[in-house]
Amino acid sequence: MENEILIQKIQLNVKDGKISCRQALKIAEEENVPSKKIGELINELKIKIMGCQLGCFP
Repeated sequence: MENEILIQKIQLNVKDGKISCRQALKIAEEENVPSKKIGELINELKIKIMGCQLGCFP
């Protein structure tokens, strides 16, 4: 159930198959889950991360 809610929140913020790093981190914070979990779900959904705050994904 938790994953379904997270996936819905992620998908609401996807544009052209991408989500911003900032938005992904915000979802993690709002839902009180590790950012790694959000990252794993984003990968499973084959969504690209843009604007990475660490510079890993330009």
